[in-house]
Parts: sequence; structure tokens; C-alpha cells
Amino acid sequence: MNPASFRCVPWMLVAASFVLAAIVPAFAAPGPVELKPPTAEAYERYVRLAQARSDEELRRGSPFLFIDALDTVPREAAYAALRRGEVRIERLETRDADQAIWCPDGMIHHWVGVIFVPGATLGETLHLLQDYDHQTSYYSPDVMRSRILEHSGNDFRVYMRFRRKKVITVVLDTEHEIYYSPLDATRAHSRSATLRVTEVENAGKPDETQKPVGRDGGYLWRMNTWWRFLERDGGTYVQSESVSLTRSIPTGFGWLIGPFVTSIPREALTFTLTATRSALTQPRPGAAPAR
Repeated sequence: MNPASFRCVPWMLVAASFVLAAIVPAFAAPGPVELKPPTAEAYERYVRLAQARSDEELRRGSPFLFIDALDTVPREAAYAALRRGEVRIERLETRDADQAIWCPDGMIHHWVGVIFVPGATLGETLHLLQDYDHQTSYYSPDVMRSRILEHSGNDFRVYMRFRRKKVITVVLDTEHEIYYSPLDATRAHSRSATLRVTEVENAGKPDETQKPVGRDGGYLWRMNTWWRFLERDGGTYVQSESVSLTRSIPTGFGWLIGPFVTSIPREALTFTLTATRSALTQPRPGAAPAR
């Protein structure tokens, strides 16, 4: 089975969605655009199909990690590479009855990545990711602020301020609802969705303001993310998948966007996963892992 048939951000992968921030010359940032109902509807359709596929995989129990869908030899090679410290990342596409999903006036970005964290337990990994009040310690500079707004059992509502700089700087205030689901002693998964995304103008200055929701630069309008965790082989495998929605390419920038569509999301996803591994393999004073 082709890995490109699979999907998987955590909320922290919002940086992977700032594709347009990388393509705009400093002297000519595109003006505000409006998130239109057909654009949002196309994205929601994409997410429903991606979620249905994920639910079916979890129901069957396979493939748990996206590399499990590979044939025997490449699958074993992929696991060996992960245990050597490599990051496996793929760009994905969810299709409807083998047809591409058209998103008018928008772009859907879909990526999945996986790492292996030697020595980390499932409990320690979950404790780190659920420590939303201290995400700036682990994911700076992409995460500028973070805090838990509501928490009940395995369910969270969190606030995060993200920053992405590539020629221009984009700052976003976001709220997410996040659900964790333990499967057994060695496996768990989570899913999250943005409740609100607001672009911040003049962030950190006395005249800081928020642009109207859905009428801004279009650097991020929506994001859904999924994590999967597997404790095995003396550590924990961590998989992150993200589907996000941005504005379409401004006319005249097509010659420049191509390389960034692949490079910027890949770089941001690599940063998030490697930062997670670094945080789990370094002592964290006062952090008592959940068991």
C-alpha cells in the first residue's frame, strides 16, 4: 500500500502551514483575503475523509504507524533508520473515490512524520505533550505562548501563540480542542482541531491588534492534527500528522511557491519532531512523568 494514501500536527505543526509566509517578497505582502464558505466546506470534507480513514485503521489496529503499510524489506529498513535517529516524513493526499479534492481559493497541506525516542516511555511522552503550560520551553521560537484553558481527564482546550518567520513574520493566536485516547499499555493516540485562529498584527507592541477571523493574510485558517504513540524496542515511536488550510497562491507567485510547498512544511515538521525527541531525552527539572 502506498504511504501517500495516509495522513497524519499536532497543533505544534502550525508552522508547517505557513507556506505563504515564505513566498512573499518583503516589499509586497499580499493583502487580506476572506475565507469563503466553499473553501471551508472543501477543507471539512477533506478532514472527514482523513478522519474516517484514521478511525478505520485504529479499529483494525493496522497500520498503526504509516510505515507499517510498507512491504517487509522497506518497512524493516524504515524502522532501522528511525532507531538510528532519522526522521521519516512524507507528504500525503486524501482522495475521495480516487478523485482529488478541489479546494477553491485555498490550499490543503497534509504531512506525516515519525521518530523514535530511545529510552522514553509512553507515559513520559504523553506527559510532555500534555504539558501545554510549558510548551514554550520545548518548542521555542515557533511557540511564543501556551496555556491550558480547560482540562478534564484526557480532554484539553488550549491557547497557543505561534510565530513563523520567512522573509516576513506571521504571528497567530490559536485555540485548540485536543482529545487523548489510550489504547493499551503500549499504544495511545490523540486528535485535535483548531477552534479559532486569529492573525496578530504588531505582536508584542503597544498597538498590537487582532485581525478579523477569516479575513486576514490567509496564512492559516484551519488545522487538524493527529498523533500516534507506540512504546516498543526500548523506547517510544511518535508519529505526527497534520492537515491545514491556507489561502491559495497569489497570482504571479506560482514560480516561487513550488519549492516551499515541499521544503517549508518538511522543515517545520522535522523541527517539531526533533524538538519532541530532544525534550524527552534531556532532564526536565520538576517534571514527574505520568504513569
